[in-house]
Amino acid sequence: MAAPVVHQSNSDAIEIKGRSPREIAWSRFKRNKVGIAASVVSLVILTMSLFAPVVCAIVGVNPFTLNLDSLNTSGIPTGEAAKYSLEHPLGLVPGTGRDLFAQLLYGSRISFMVAILTTFTALTIGFFVGIAGGYFRGRVDGYLGRFTDFLLAFPAFFMIVALSEPMVQRIEQAGIAEGNGARIVFLIIFLSFFGWPGFSRLIRSQVLSIREREFVTAAQAMGASSWRIIAKELIPNLWAPVIVVVSLSLPGYLAGEAVFSFLGLGVQPPASTWGILLSNATRFVTVMPSFFLITAASLVIVVLAFNLVGDALRDALDPRSDRN
Repeated sequence: MAAPVVHQSNSDAIEIKGRSPREIAWSRFKRNKVGIAASVVSLVILTMSLFAPVVCAIVGVNPFTLNLDSLNTSGIPTGEAAKYSLEHPLGLVPGTGRDLFAQLLYGSRISFMVAILTTFTALTIGFFVGIAGGYFRGRVDGYLGRFTDFLLAFPAFFMIVALSEPMVQRIEQAGIAEGNGARIVFLIIFLSFFGWPGFSRLIRSQVLSIREREFVTAAQAMGASSWRIIAKELIPNLWAPVIVVVSLSLPGYLAGEAVFSFLGLGVQPPASTWGILLSNATRFVTVMPSFFLITAASLVIVVLAFNLVGDALRDALDPRSDRN
């Protein structure tokens, strides 16, 4: 007896649609509620920092106004000025009487500028050095590897502390920048100089793995040049670790700028950064602890948000994340 034949109508057919790696990564990222919340916080803070003058105008605060009449003889806000209000949402900065909310916004612009430029510079250098060492190997990899080891052996923090003043003077004498501009240039150059070796190691390890895969071997067998293989085969497959490292490096450099400004090696008053605000807050921590807590909390929230975004991106771009 013949087996019955089951005919499936077109309306009952199940359509199977393939997804690109980008769509798969985005679906993983959307499932991470913490990562989504951290992304929203990060974007809001970045937008407020970028449009700080507009935000301050809407709120009705001015970062340059000195409310000295609201301070007592010790420089501490008194009376109505000591309370949080619509006029001063986060209160006043002791000693100067400036609005704390406006100072945090304007200070974040310098901090973000240093962090973003340093991240871009360090990752760009490390990206191409890592590709050159991992793909060409041999003597090229040997020379670049020894130079990278040499830089990693340097105590970067102490080098920046020791060379801060003389290098800032050299930058000013060369006419590149003056004052705080020279200090910003110094921080970007030196943080980038000591920051790219670690990233180049990561890219080198990725390139060593990718160059042994079938599609690279096929391109070599077809006579493709090294530059074409690097541009068409290697670089498109390196964006995942690059995106993750960028999201994790940015908060690190953000905190680094705050540390150096706190120590007096970065931007100096009357300009404002989170490091300068924290340095001033330590002078009033016993008589006005809210100033220190608000300033420290703002830096912690920003760094934590960016780190959580980096963790979420790493999980979304990792093919093994669905197995956990």
